[in-house]
Amino acid sequence: MVRIFQPTKILPNHSIELDENAYNHIVRVLRMKIGESITLFDGSNSITTAIIQQINKKSIIVQTLQTIEQNRESPLDIHLGQVLSRGDKMEFTIQKSVELGVTTITPLLSERCGVKLDEARLVKKVQQWQRIAESACEQCGRNIVPQIQPVEKLETWCKNLAGYNKLTLHPRAKHGINHLKLENHRIALLIGPEGGLTENEINMTVNQQFTEILLGPRVLRTETVALTAITALQVKFGDLG
Repeated sequence: MVRIFQPTKILPNHSIELDENAYNHIVRVLRMKIGESITLFDGSNSITTAIIQQINKKSIIVQTLQTIEQNRESPLDIHLGQVLSRGDKMEFTIQKSVELGVTTITPLLSERCGVKLDEARLVKKVQQWQRIAESACEQCGRNIVPQIQPVEKLETWCKNLAGYNKLTLHPRAKHGINHLKLENHRIALLIGPEGGLTENEINMTVNQQFTEILLGPRVLRTETVALTAITALQVKFGDLG
């Protein structure tokens, strides 16, 4: 069943017009026809079946049917703080971390961040990343879309994580995720840039009471380490495996 995210509240037994993104996917990509069924979700942890009622040149109208609750969320509330990475690596990290169950993603700026964009372009990037998160939910079956927060400075983000188990990766760490003991289900996971955190930034995370963890003997790239850490956390404390 084709799954489509709509940002507005979806009610059963209503005729609604879908947005332009949905129209492009359903009509131009999938070439679906009147009378075919789709599944809609609006971020409220439920799904609504619908029938394509009308297809116009630039719009599509569907008739909604039954709405049912469908919870596919992880028991972990993972807030990923990812320092901006170059090219499509950031998009890859966002897409895959959504599939793995993160709740929130905050893009971060650090001293060794290799991405240099002005404020206007960063705002557009966040909007683009939010659409990637929505698309990932359509594909993987999640009905609550993780939020991509505005870009923050690393130190600012680290200071505003009250109530979280704060974790960061470091090769000098003595223990891995299997030795972790969590105080609750909320986890803030910090992933540094391709060049790593500076000594000052590492000291700052220590002062902010981050727990350093080690994933293994091999050095992983920034886009790999985030997904590996999230997977290990989900296997140990969440709903994978």
